[in-house]
Amino acid sequence: MTKKKKKAKEPAASEKKTSRVYDEYEYKSKNIPIKITIDKKPDEFVFVYNVAISSISKTTELILEKIRQELIKEVNLGIKELTDIKKTNVIEEKFKETISVLLDKYFPDIDDRTKEFLESYLIAKSLGLGNLDLLMDDQNLEEIVVNQSSEPVWVYHKKHGWLKTNIFLRDEDQIKHYSSLIGRKVGRQISVLAPLLDAHLSQGDRVNATLSPISTHGNTITIRKFSRDPWTITQFIKNKTISSEAASFIWMAFQFELSAIIAGGTASGKTSALNSLSNFFPPNQRIISIEDTRELQLPKFLHWVPMVTRSVNTEGRGQVTMEDLLVNSLRMRPDRILVGEVRRKEEAQTLFEAIHTGHSCYATFHANNADETLDRFTHPPIEVPEKMIPAISLIITQFRNRRTGKRRTFQISEILEDGKPNTLFQFEPKKDMLKKVNKSKKIVNTLKMYTGMSENEINKDLKEKENILLYMVKHNIVNVNDVGRIIAEYYTNKESLIKLVKKG
Repeated sequence: MTKKKKKAKEPAASEKKTSRVYDEYEYKSKNIPIKITIDKKPDEFVFVYNVAISSISKTTELILEKIRQELIKEVNLGIKELTDIKKTNVIEEKFKETISVLLDKYFPDIDDRTKEFLESYLIAKSLGLGNLDLLMDDQNLEEIVVNQSSEPVWVYHKKHGWLKTNIFLRDEDQIKHYSSLIGRKVGRQISVLAPLLDAHLSQGDRVNATLSPISTHGNTITIRKFSRDPWTITQFIKNKTISSEAASFIWMAFQFELSAIIAGGTASGKTSALNSLSNFFPPNQRIISIEDTRELQLPKFLHWVPMVTRSVNTEGRGQVTMEDLLVNSLRMRPDRILVGEVRRKEEAQTLFEAIHTGHSCYATFHANNADETLDRFTHPPIEVPEKMIPAISLIITQFRNRRTGKRRTFQISEILEDGKPNTLFQFEPKKDMLKKVNKSKKIVNTLKMYTGMSENEINKDLKEKENILLYMVKHNIVNVNDVGRIIAEYYTNKESLIKLVKKG
């Protein structure tokens, strides 16, 4: 007799591997309702960012495509109009008017809500970057990345880090089309002969694109999103990025026009720190900012002129460098000069010359601490003369823990007359706090000399500033313009503000 084989036992429903949802939320992209679910599938090694939009049936999709084709014929626009950023709203209005007529023609019984949704859908399909535009409106995303058409779009989430999405682009030609569309809007071309593109969108988002075979797996697009709601000093204190005591010390240094370098590694929060600390500038001073891509967003109360560099055009002309703008800014009677990032010898030397001629300058720089900052500045390839280094009063170093994703102010150091750093505040990882470790030797003496304040008066002023910062934290004053208003009030009506703060 042959033995019967035992039938394999079916796993119980509870034992079956299923996706586990870690996060979910909703937002609107124009008038399109979007639902995001972040889950972990059993066969995936990373979390998946799932995008769900209101479903459109195949029949409706076919009619919408017919409307889109008719729309292109009805609204006859040239390349010049399509690529003119200033005419974006005008073009959208032209499309909306024609879309409204066509939707009434093909869907006579449509309700207003559905009509608004379909209008937004058709505009995104006709003028924008398709599904990438849906991702652009998620405020939780920092980066959107297309690696190739056979791979899903990736995103970098502020809370969850790198995630795969459920969005794919149709083919390599669609990736190339989106890259070309971005390039044309900034007067640049991307082609087989010029396969690299570095540009920024109208709202400041930075875009890098590459074409195959330079990127061997396929065409790529990398979008670094510009923060629509910039970080403020209140948020830095609330999130333990910096202490209120350290922030008040920087405020005092900035108030009395002492120059500073914000150093740190990649994605450590250098620009965010520069943006938040710029809240401390008085409202009656002229500020010139110089960047490769617009990232800084200062309070509207400030007298601020933002400037950006420009790359060469297709004919190899028209380049405006960081050094060009830095030299030009000195002729614009600035009180403060902000430089997005110092990378080259010429930029660094011009910056230090500007400080020596009496301008207050603030810049970001790639280095991990004060010693490394000074070492990089004084050695090749930058080679700033050592005798110029004491022109910097402060080096504020930012740090990012890649394991946890937390960003912290790692070190605040003053530069002594001999060009050596004196660390005033140092981050303690175990306690997750920025701790005061040394007394100021140079900055306090400089303030005594030029303001006539005693040490007791300086300490009293620091305490008043710290109380104002804690007041903003307590009352959740985090918007850049609201924070700017409080700081402006400090400079114009200090006594009333301090009374208000004391009353709570």
